[in-house]
Amino acid sequence: MSEILCQWLNQELKVSRTVSPKSFAKAFSNGYLIGEVLCKFDLQSDFSEFSESRGSTAKLNNFSRLEPTLHLLGVQFDQNVAQSIITEKPGAATKLLYQLYIALQKKKRSGLTGLEIQTMQPQTNVRLQALKSEAFRERLKNLIPRQTDFNLMRVTCRFQEKCKQMKEELARMHVEKLERSQKLEEEQRHFNIEKQLLNRRRQNEIMAKIQAAIIQIPKPESNRTLKALEAQKMMKKKKEAEDVAHEIKKFEALIKRDLQVKESASRFSLETIDQTTTELLNTYSDDDYIKKIQKRLEENAHAREQREKRRRRLLMDQLIAHEAQEEAYREEQLIHRLMRQSQQERRIAVQLMHVRHEKEVLWQNRIFREKQYEERRLKDFQDALDKEAALAKQAKIDFAEKIAREKEMHEKISVERVQARYKKHYGICSEILDQILDLCTKVADYRLLTNNLIPHKLMHDWKELFFIGNPIYEQTPLRPGHVKPTENFLELKKKDLLDINDYEDYKNMVGEWALPEDMLNSPPPSNNNILGHLLQRLIEKSIPSQDSSAEMELPSFAVKGCLLGKTLSGKTTVLKSLQKDFPISVLSIDALVREAIRAYHEHEENSIPPTSQEGSKRNPTLNKGQVSKTEMIAGLAYWTALKEEKLCQDRRLSPQAQLGAKSEYLLRRGKSIPDILLVSILVNAIKKLPVNQSWILDGFPLTLNQAQLLEESLTSYQKKSRELERRKARMPTLAFDPTTSKEVPLLPSAFDFVILLDISDSLSLSRMHDLMAKELSGEISPEDVDQRERKEDQNLREQIHHRIVGFLDNWPPLKDWFTMPKNILREVNAETDEGSVCQRVKEIFSTEIVNKKIKVEKKLEEKEAEKKAAAALAETPVVILPPPSEAEKEETHPHQEPPKMYPGKGKAQSDTLHGKQESQQEGKGKKVSLKGKGQGGKTPAKKSPVVSSFESSPIQSSVPPHPKPGSEDWVYVNEPIPEELPSFLVPYWELIEKSYINHIKTVLRHLRENQHTVISYIYETRTNFQEFLRRPDHKQEFVSQWQADFNSVPEDLWNDEEIRAELHQRVNDLQDRLWDICEARKEEAEQERLDIINDNWLQDFVGITMNHFFSLMQAEVNRFQDTKRLLQDYYRAMESKIPLEDTRKFTRIPLVQLDGKEISESQLRIPLVPRISSSPENATIRPKLKALLKDKLDPPLEALEFNLEVDEKIVLDTWQQASMAISHMVAAEVHQRFIEEEKESISVDTREKSPQAGANKKAKKEKEQPKKKKPEKKEKGKSPPVADVSPVTISPEEVAEIERKNELKLRIKEEHLAALQMEEAATQFRLELIKSKTLTILEELVTKVIDVFRLMEKWLGKRYLNEMASIEKLTEVARYYIETATKIQNEIYLSQEDFYINGDIKVFPDAPPPIRPPPIEKEENSSLTIKQLDSLREQFLDMVPKGIIGNKAFTDILLDLLTLNFGTNSLPSSWSHLTPPDLQEITSLLTVNSEFVDWRKFLMVAAMPWPIPLEEELLETLQRFKAMDVAQTGTITFEQYMQAGLWFTGDEDVKIPENPLEPLPFNRHDHLIKFFFRLFADFEKDPPQLDYTQMLLYFACHPDTLEGVYRALSVAVGTHIFQPIETPMLTAEKISISTVSPIEEFPEAEDVTREERELKEEKDERDQKEEEIPENINTEKISMETLLKVFGGGIEALDANRFASSLKTENIYTENFIKTFHDLGSRNLEPVEVNILLKHPFIQDLIANYLDYKLPDIKMVLQRNEHVQGSDG
Repeated sequence: MSEILCQWLNQELKVSRTVSPKSFAKAFSNGYLIGEVLCKFDLQSDFSEFSESRGSTAKLNNFSRLEPTLHLLGVQFDQNVAQSIITEKPGAATKLLYQLYIALQKKKRSGLTGLEIQTMQPQTNVRLQALKSEAFRERLKNLIPRQTDFNLMRVTCRFQEKCKQMKEELARMHVEKLERSQKLEEEQRHFNIEKQLLNRRRQNEIMAKIQAAIIQIPKPESNRTLKALEAQKMMKKKKEAEDVAHEIKKFEALIKRDLQVKESASRFSLETIDQTTTELLNTYSDDDYIKKIQKRLEENAHAREQREKRRRRLLMDQLIAHEAQEEAYREEQLIHRLMRQSQQERRIAVQLMHVRHEKEVLWQNRIFREKQYEERRLKDFQDALDKEAALAKQAKIDFAEKIAREKEMHEKISVERVQARYKKHYGICSEILDQILDLCTKVADYRLLTNNLIPHKLMHDWKELFFIGNPIYEQTPLRPGHVKPTENFLELKKKDLLDINDYEDYKNMVGEWALPEDMLNSPPPSNNNILGHLLQRLIEKSIPSQDSSAEMELPSFAVKGCLLGKTLSGKTTVLKSLQKDFPISVLSIDALVREAIRAYHEHEENSIPPTSQEGSKRNPTLNKGQVSKTEMIAGLAYWTALKEEKLCQDRRLSPQAQLGAKSEYLLRRGKSIPDILLVSILVNAIKKLPVNQSWILDGFPLTLNQAQLLEESLTSYQKKSRELERRKARMPTLAFDPTTSKEVPLLPSAFDFVILLDISDSLSLSRMHDLMAKELSGEISPEDVDQRERKEDQNLREQIHHRIVGFLDNWPPLKDWFTMPKNILREVNAETDEGSVCQRVKEIFSTEIVNKKIKVEKKLEEKEAEKKAAAALAETPVVILPPPSEAEKEETHPHQEPPKMYPGKGKAQSDTLHGKQESQQEGKGKKVSLKGKGQGGKTPAKKSPVVSSFESSPIQSSVPPHPKPGSEDWVYVNEPIPEELPSFLVPYWELIEKSYINHIKTVLRHLRENQHTVISYIYETRTNFQEFLRRPDHKQEFVSQWQADFNSVPEDLWNDEEIRAELHQRVNDLQDRLWDICEARKEEAEQERLDIINDNWLQDFVGITMNHFFSLMQAEVNRFQDTKRLLQDYYRAMESKIPLEDTRKFTRIPLVQLDGKEISESQLRIPLVPRISSSPENATIRPKLKALLKDKLDPPLEALEFNLEVDEKIVLDTWQQASMAISHMVAAEVHQRFIEEEKESISVDTREKSPQAGANKKAKKEKEQPKKKKPEKKEKGKSPPVADVSPVTISPEEVAEIERKNELKLRIKEEHLAALQMEEAATQFRLELIKSKTLTILEELVTKVIDVFRLMEKWLGKRYLNEMASIEKLTEVARYYIETATKIQNEIYLSQEDFYINGDIKVFPDAPPPIRPPPIEKEENSSLTIKQLDSLREQFLDMVPKGIIGNKAFTDILLDLLTLNFGTNSLPSSWSHLTPPDLQEITSLLTVNSEFVDWRKFLMVAAMPWPIPLEEELLETLQRFKAMDVAQTGTITFEQYMQAGLWFTGDEDVKIPENPLEPLPFNRHDHLIKFFFRLFADFEKDPPQLDYTQMLLYFACHPDTLEGVYRALSVAVGTHIFQPIETPMLTAEKISISTVSPIEEFPEAEDVTREERELKEEKDERDQKEEEIPENINTEKISMETLLKVFGGGIEALDANRFASSLKTENIYTENFIKTFHDLGSRNLEPVEVNILLKHPFIQDLIANYLDYKLPDIKMVLQRNEHVQGSDG
C-alpha cells in the first residue's frame, strides 16, 4: 500500500518532495505534504501559512490547519493520530494517507469544491467544529513538546550519549586496568612460584651439601666432657664475633673520615660562594640583572645541597646493603661452622634459619604493604580534601554569581514595574490634562459666544463631565461615515449622565429648579409615606424573602482567619508558634492537595452515606448545596477527560479522594490545579473540622478569584448580594417607605481577620540567599531535609522572582477585597525579629477571640429578645374599638348629607372651591395645599370635600388626638390582599415610574439643547450683523480719483482764485457723494435689522419651549392619574371589592400650535392652542422690559413684548387647566367613596334592627317611620324598600365583628384619602413650580433677544456717526492742502469709519537723494595703500610669477619705481627720499639664502601695520580653512576664504558721516583681507585657488628667528610644537635685534617701540609657557614633504622672464633630510615624531641658523630716512 501511495503522490500529484516507502513516516511527520495534497485539490486555501520546518511550532501550526479540512472530508483525525504522525509511529501516516486518498477520490467523483462541501454543513455543526478545532489545537499544543523543550531534549540526549560514551570509555579503561593488574598479579605469581622453586632447589642443594658434608666423628675421649666442648665452642664464637665487630668499626671509621673531608670541602666552597655573592650584590645591588644572577646562584647552591644530600643518602644505602651482605656472609660462615656439628643439629639449624629468613621477608613485605596503603590513603584523603575545597570554592563563586544575577533580575523587574507604573500614571495625567485643556477651550469658546456670561447650568454640566472623566467635546469620527461604537457609546453615556443630573435637580428642586422667591414661604411637599408603604408591601409580596436555614442555627465561637505574605515572610514559622499557644488548626493548601492525592492512592472510602446531613450539621457556616455546586463547577471542565481515564467511576471514594483524583489527573498532564478545585479541597477540609474549632489558612488565598470563590463557598455572598440588588432595583424612587431602612446590610465575611506579614522584596531575596548560603556552608545537613522539601526548596529558588511579582500584582485587588466591606485586614511588619512578629500575631489573634465571643453573645441575646417579643405578641389580645354612640352618629351624619342630597353637584362644588383656592394662590403666591382637621372636630367653611370626607368625629379633650394618616404614630392598614394583585400592581407602578422618569429626562434634555441653540443663535446674529456692517464700500475709489485730479493741477495755477474755488467745489461734491453712500448703508443696515427681528425665530422658539414645559405638566398629570388608579385598586382589593373600570379618558394638556394650519379635532390626539397676538394698543409693557425701551419706543420690539404677554397668558391658562383637572379627579374619587358608603350604611342599618317586645315597639316604629320616608323617596327605583327586609337576630360576637369591620373601613377610607391628598398637594406644587420656571425662562429669553436687537441698533448708530466724522476729517485735510497750495504725496485712505493718510504709499515718487562718493584711502606713516600694493603685486606677478627674484634685480626694480614715481603714485611720498644704500639695506633685510628675495614677503611686510597673529590664532585659522576644504585638496576659493576669515576682521566701529556728500571712512583691514587672497592665490586656475598652508607659513614669520621657525613647524604639522628649554642660539639674535632698532636714536618711532614691547611680552608669555611644558610633548609625526615645505627645500624658481637664467634654486636640504631620516630609523622615509626629529643635531643647527621666517622691519629704514631728512631740512 505504501508503494501505491508513493506512486500516487510522486507521479499523479507531483508533490514538492519525493516520497519513498522508507522515508514515508518522516516525510509526513510535519504535515506540510498533507497540506500540499489538500491544496492541489483546492481544499486548503491557507496553504501559504504552512511551514516546511520540522520544529514543534511549525508542526502545531500545520496540523491545526489540517484538522478542519480533514474533518470536512470525513477522515478520522484527532490529537492521538496527529501525535502518532508527529512521532513517526510506523503505519500511522500510511493509514491517514490511505483514508485521505479514498476521501479525495470520492470528492473527485462528486465534483464538489471545498466551499460547497463546507456550505452544505449545518450551521450548528460549523460552530461545533470551530470549538472542536480550538480544543484540538489546545490538546495538540499540550501533547507536542515545545521547540525549546525539544532542543533541550536533543541537547540532553547528546550529552547523555556523550556521558554514556564516557562511561563506556571509563569502563573500558577500568577493564584494561583490571586486566593489567591481573596480568601483573599473574606475572608476580609466576615470579613468586619460580622464586619458591628456586629456593626449594637451593634448599635441596644445601641439604645435599649438608648430607655430603656429614663426617663420622669418632667417639670422643673420656676426658673430653660435654662442658669442655661447649666452652670451646663459646670461645670460638666470641672470637669470631670480635673479629667481625672490629672489621665493622674499621669500615665505619673509614666511611666517617671520607664524609668529614667532603663536608669540609663543600662548606668551604659554600662560604666562598656566599661571600662572593654578597660582594657582588653589594657592588651591583641596583641592577636587576645582578638580582637574577643572585637568584640563580641561590638555586644552584640549593641544588648542590640537594645533590649532596642524595649522595649521602646513597652512601648510607650502600652501607646498609654492605652490612646486610656482611650479615649474610656471617650467617653463611655460621652455617659452615655449624655443618661440622651433628647432622641432626645442622638440619635443625638450616630449618630455623630458613624460617627466620621467611619471617623477616614476610615482616618486611607487610611493612612495605602497610606503608603503601598508608600513602595511598593519605593521597586519596588529600585529593578528596582538595577536590572538596575546589568544589566549595567554585560553589561559593557560583553562589555569588547567582545572587548577583538574581539581584540584577530583581532590579530589572522592579525597573519594569516602575516604568509600567510611570506609563500608567503618565497616561492618567495626560488624559486629565487633555480634559483640563478641553474644559478651558470650551469655557473660552462659550465666553466668546456669551460675552463672558456663561450660564451656571452649562458650567455645572461641564464640571460634572470633567470630574467623571468623560470628554467634553463631541467625539467626531476621523473619516466621515465611519463612527466607532465606542464613540457613540461615549456620547450616549454623556447624555444619560446629564439627563440623570437634570432629573435629580428637578426631583429634589435644586439647581435650576430651585424654588423661586414667591414660593420660598411654602414648604415643598413631603414624601407620600402611605404610598411608599403600600408599594413596599406590594414589592415584598411579589418577592418572597428566602431565609436560609443557616441563620436559624446557633452561631459558632470558632475564629476563622488567614495569614498572607510574600515568599519567605515567615508565615509557617508564625503559625507554628501560634499553634503552640492556641488550639487552632492550620490549613495549608499544598498539604491539603497532597493529602487528597494520598487519599486517592490509598482508595479512601466514603464513611458517610450520600444522604447524610452530618457535614452540614457539624459546621453551620457552610452551605452544603453551594459546596456541591462548587465541586460540580470544578469538575465540569474536565469531566470528559476524567471519564476517559476512569478516575471517578468508583463512587465509594470519599470526596477528598475524588478531589485528589482530579488534582492528580491535571498534574500528570502538566496543568495547574484551577482555583475552583483548590477551593473545593479547602472547603472539604474545613467541613471535617468541629463546629467550634478555630482555623487559619497558610498563604491562601493568593488571588482575588480564589478569595471570591472561597467567600462564595463559605457564605454564599453572591447569591445574597444578587438578592439585595434585585430588591434594591425594584424599590420605588418616587415614594419610599420611611420605616424601611435604606442602609444595605453588610454581608457576613468568611474570615474574622486577615493578617499580612509585610516585608520588602529585597528582604525576601536576602532570606532566600541566606538559606542557600546555610546549605552551602553545611549548617543545614542534607539528612535533615527530605526529598520533597529539597524539591520544594529548589522550585522556590527558581520561582522566587515570579512569586514576588505575582504577589505584587495580585495584592492590590486582594487588599481592597479585605478592606472595603469590613476592614478585617491587619498588617504586621515582618522585617523585625521572629519573636516580636510572633508576639504581634498572638496579640491580634487574642483580640479576635475576644471580639468573636462578644459578637456571638450579642447575637444570642438578640435572638432571645426576638423570641420573647414574639411570645408577648402572641399572648396580647386584640383590642376592638367601641362602636360610635348615637350622638356621634348624628354629628357625623350631617357631613355625609351633602353627597346624599346633591349627588350630581359634587364636581361643581369642587370646581368652585378649587377656583377659590387658585385665586388665593395667585394673590398670596403660595402652593395649593389642604390642611388637616380643626380643633374640636369643626372644619372651616371653605374646605374641599376631601378634607370633610375623612374628618373624624368630635373627640373629647380628655381623649388623646387621633394620629394623622402617614405620620409616625399612624398604624397602617395591612389587611390581606389577593395574591395576584402584587403581580399586576408592581409592574404597573414600575411602568409609571419608568414612563414618568423617561418623560422628564427627555423634556429636560430638549431644554438643555435649546439653551445651546439660543446661545448659538444670539452669537450668530451678533456676528452676522457686525459682518454686515463691515461690508466693503466704494468710498475709497472716489477719494483716490479726487486725489489724482487734485495732484494733476499744474503748480503755476495753484495761486489762481478761480482754480481754488473750483477745487473747493470739488471737495463739496466729494463730501455730498460720500454722505449719500453713508445714508444708503445706514438704510440697508436698518432694513437688515428689521429682517432679523421679523424672521419669527423667537416666536417659534418660544412656542417650542412652552410645549416642552407643557410636556412636563403633562408628565405630572399622568403620574397623578396613574397613582390615583393604583391607590384605588389597592384599597378596593383590601376591602375585598371588585376594581372599578375607569371609563374616563386621561387628561390631555394642550400644546401650542406653531404653524397656522387648521387641523380637525378628530385628527388630533393632543389638543392644540392657537397663538393669538394681541394688539399693541390693548397690551401693557412689563416693568422689566420698560427699562430697555425707556429711551425710544421701537415698534418691532414692542411687538415682541406684546407676543410675550400672549404667551404668558397661555402658560397661566394651561397651568390653571391642569390644576383644575387634578382637583376634579380628587373630587370625583371622594364622591365615589361617599356613594359607596351610603349604600353600605343602608344595608347595615337594616341588618342591625331586631324586633322588640312591649309597648316600646310601637313607639319606636312611630319615631322611625318619618326617618325612613326620606330615603324611600330619594332612592325609589334604585334599591328595594327597607320595610321588605325581614329582621334578623344578631349575636354579640357578630355585633363586635361588624364594629371591627366598620372601624377598619373607616381607617382604610381615611388612609386612602390622605394618600390621595398628599399626591394632589405634591402635584399642585410641581405644577406651580413649572409655571414659575416657564414664565422666568420666557422672560429671560425675550430679554436676551431684545438686548441683542438694541445692541444692533447701537452699533448701527455709532458706525454711522463715525463714518460721518471721518468724512468731515477728510474735508478738513483737503481744504488745508488747497489753502497751502501743496500736493498730497501720501495716499488718503477712507474706508468705512477709518480715515488716515497712509505714509507707506506715495502717489508720486520722491526726488532722488544725492550720491555719496566712494571711500578714499589716504597715505599714513609711509604705509602703502591698497591700490599701491595691488599695483606692485601686478608688476611683480608679470615679471616673476613664482615669487622668488634676485636681490640685485629687486633693488633695480625698486630704484626704477622710485625714479618713475613722480606723477604715478606707485609708492608713498615718504619713499621718494630713499637712497640706493637704503634700498640695498631693505633688500638685505629681505634676502633669502644671500641671493634671492621673496617679493610676496616684501608686499606682506610693506602692507603693515596689520595684527601679527599668535601661534594659536594661526592654528585656529588653519583649522577653519581645513573645515572649508572638504575635498582635502589643500586649496580654497575666494568665497570659502571669506567665509572662514583670518585672525582679524574689518573695523566694525566705522562712523558714518552725517553729510551725505562726505565719503565713508576707508576700511583698510577689510581690504587687506581681500588683498592677501590676491597676493597668495593662484590666478592661473579658474576659479583662483589659495594654498592656505603656504599663506600661513608666510604669516608665521616673527621678529625672533627661532620663534618663527617653530611657528612654521606648528602650522605645517597642524598642532603646537613646543621649543626645547635650552636655546643657546637666541643670544646673538637678541643682540642683533637690539642693535638694529636703536630707539634712543629715533625717539619718534613709537610704533616700533610698541611692537617691540608686545614682542617682549609675548616672549615672556612664551617663557612662562615653556616652564609649564607637559611631558610626552611633540609626539606628532612629520613627513619628508612637510619638512621640505617648511624649509623651502622643494622650491625651484623657473620663471619665464628676463631674470629666469640666474634664479634657479637647488634642493640643498633634500640629501641632508634623507640622511637625517635614515639616522632616525626611517629607511623608507616614513614620518617620524617631532620630538625625535628635533633632537637630531642637523635639525637643531638648521633651526638655529634658518632666517627665512624672520620678520624684517623695513619701516625702521623709512623712519630713519625721514629723521635724516627732517634734520637736514
